[in-house]
Amino acid sequence: MDKAEQDAKALKAQAKEAARDVSDKARRAAEEASDALDEARSRGAELLDSARGKGAELAEAAREKGAEYVEAARERGSDYAHRARAEVDRLYREGSRRAGDAAHYAEDYYDDVSDLVRRKPAQALGIAAGVGFLIGLILASRR
Repeated sequence: MDKAEQDAKALKAQAKEAARDVSDKARRAAEEASDALDEARSRGAELLDSARGKGAELAEAAREKGAEYVEAARERGSDYAHRARAEVDRLYREGSRRAGDAAHYAEDYYDDVSDLVRRKPAQALGIAAGVGFLIGLILASRR
């Protein structure tokens, strides 16, 4: 074999060795990339599960707060209703008392007017006629 053939064989062997090295390195890089991808998927799934858990916790906390607010509103509403009833009762009693006082005063004035009419019937009739005439004028002018 001559020198050129030996050099060609040596170059061929070196090329095969270099191809094997490149192939091994590419295979290792692909395996590392695959491992990294699997790890990223796993971490993403963990993060998703964690986010779901946190979301559920937040939703539960919001429900609890909402229930607290509803209960507080009911209590305040009940308190306001109780206060309103008490005020209505107080106003009713006050109105009844004042209506009684007005009725009492009306009876007293009725008795006084009745006595006046009995003592001076002509004067009472004149006053009543004058008041009636004035009321008639007022009502006629409104039309």
